[in-house]
Amino acid sequence: MSSTRIPDDGLARFARVVHAISQLCGFVAAALVAIAVIVVCQMVFVRYVMNQSTIWQTDFITYCITAATFVGSPYVLMTHGHVNVNVLPLHLPPRGRYALALFAAITSALFCVVMTVTTFLFWKEAWDNRWVSDTMWRARLWIPYGSMPIGLGLLTLQSVVDIACLATGRATPFGIPADAKS
Repeated sequence: MSSTRIPDDGLARFARVVHAISQLCGFVAAALVAIAVIVVCQMVFVRYVMNQSTIWQTDFITYCITAATFVGSPYVLMTHGHVNVNVLPLHLPPRGRYALALFAAITSALFCVVMTVTTFLFWKEAWDNRWVSDTMWRARLWIPYGSMPIGLGLLTLQSVVDIACLATGRATPFGIPADAKS
């Protein structure tokens, strides 16, 4: 966000709500990773100390880490925690930097929309056909698959907020101040 005064209008309120949801997604993703770590420790104990087989742990860990990836993605976008190479934007004048940032943000949002719809259809197919994992655990797959459209839908929402903030001057392109040398 830029250091200029941001009016407290509908966009600002909407951005605050979406940022709060993205923050919550970050906490949920961290909790899922922590739970996966605990289950890994439990699995090691059961297998190597108690000399028993494990049934559900490997699937559960995989589903937790996958869900953490998708559900945590809005938080990563909000905090700009993704990999970002600013070589080209740093060498562009402010107007070119703005145009490139807007193009990149809109392209990313469109990709998120397509992926949200695609993963929703995949989730719906698992729901309609009552898919279960082909392991002994026989987990209902609609449960872990639900993290994909949820996470990508919220990522799309965060992308829309980022585009709106960029378009209204509430955020600087690529987080680079306007007075940065081009």
